[in-house]
Amino acid sequence: MIEIKNLHKSYKMGSNSLHVLKGINFSVQEGELVAIMGSSGSGKSTLLNILGMLDNYDEGEYTLDGVLIKDLGETKAANYRNKFLGFIFQSFNLINYKSAWENVALPLYYQRVGRKDRKTKAEKYLASVGLKEWSDHLPSELSGGQKQRVAIARAMAAEPKVLLADEPTGALDSKTSHEVMDLIQKINDEGKTILVVTHEEDIAHMCKRIVHLKDGVIVRDEVVEQVRVSSYV
Repeated sequence: MIEIKNLHKSYKMGSNSLHVLKGINFSVQEGELVAIMGSSGSGKSTLLNILGMLDNYDEGEYTLDGVLIKDLGETKAANYRNKFLGFIFQSFNLINYKSAWENVALPLYYQRVGRKDRKTKAEKYLASVGLKEWSDHLPSELSGGQKQRVAIARAMAAEPKVLLADEPTGALDSKTSHEVMDLIQKINDEGKTILVVTHEEDIAHMCKRIVHLKDGVIVRDEVVEQVRVSSYV
C-alpha cells in the first residue's frame, strides 16, 4: 500500500541546509495499523507531510497504492489526497459554522457528490461513530471526543485507501483517548490501513507495529502485541 525508499528531505535555512529525513526506508501493507513515534525534531511531522502529499521530498521514492507520488502540482496533489487519503488531526479542524453532517460531507463536496447523497452518506458515517443523534449540531455543541469522532467520520466519508492520524488523542483526556483509539482499532479491524503519529507510548501500543524515528532515521521498526482498548474496560 505504501512504499518508501531512501527518502531524503532537507530545508534551506538561510545559507545553510537542514537535513531532516536521511534515507528513510519502510513499507506498509494493506490493513496494517502502524504507529510512528519520535520526539520533537525526529522528522515524524516532515514524514507525515510527505505521506499526506503536503510537502515534496528531495531524493528517493514514495509509492502509494502503486502510484509514484513525486513533484505533484497543487491541483493533482489535492485530487490524489481526496482519492487516497483521509486525515485525522489533533485539533479536529472542523468548520465551526457547519453542522456535524456538513463537516463530514466536505470531502464529498470536492468529489462533486450531490447534496442529497452527501447528507445520506455523511449521516451513515456519523452513525458508524455513534453520533447519529448529533448530525445537526455545531462543533461548539460537541465535546472534544465527539469532535474527534466527527473528524474520523469525515476522514472515512470519501472511502480513502489510507487514514493518516496526526496525534489524534493529543487534545483529549485518557478516557476519551481510549474511546477514540477503540474506534480506530475497530475501523482497522474492517481492513482499513491506518498510520498514527503519536508521542504517547500507550497509544502506540494500541497499534500493531511501531516505527521509531530519531534524528531523521528509523532506529527501530517492531511488530508489537496490540493492546486492545476493550481490555481496559
